[in-house]
Amino acid sequence: MMQSSDDLGPIVSSGHLASGAMPALSEFEFALTMSVHAFQRWMLRCMTAAGVPELTPMDVLVLHNVNHRGKPKRLADICLVLNIEDTHLVNYSLKKLERLKLLKSGRKGKEKTVAITPVGEDACKRYAQIREQLLVKSVLATGVDPARLSEIAAAMRSLSGQYDQAARAAASL
Repeated sequence: MMQSSDDLGPIVSSGHLASGAMPALSEFEFALTMSVHAFQRWMLRCMTAAGVPELTPMDVLVLHNVNHRGKPKRLADICLVLNIEDTHLVNYSLKKLERLKLLKSGRKGKEKTVAITPVGEDACKRYAQIREQLLVKSVLATGVDPARLSEIAAAMRSLSGQYDQAARAAASL
């Protein structure tokens, strides 16, 4: 007789972490881990298909963020929006993207800014077209409710705040 997935308990990567008061959190962490790796793999393959093969997942995130709304961005703003604590990682990506002529630096008062170049904007447009064709079309075919997907995203953003607070508390131990 075959067991249903409900009989097996939560699907986790670390049973010792699921044995506490909230096994569902460990289940979420495992799903998040798988999602992060799949998303990073997707970003790299999509950007390669868009004609820019030498980027890291961080580079792709930074490029899309700088392209957002077509306004120049400061390093601090990029880090804030992407929730990245280590500014050196973003700064390294900015320099690399500038070397590849996808971004250009500028100034707003005394502060350095970065803006998308026409080459960078074209890469983002090609990425978006490939995303629509391969990913969006496929996700829509599953019948997932877009409103439910937005609810999941809101819950994930809320949980990210819990993880940030816990990280601050752990740093003070």
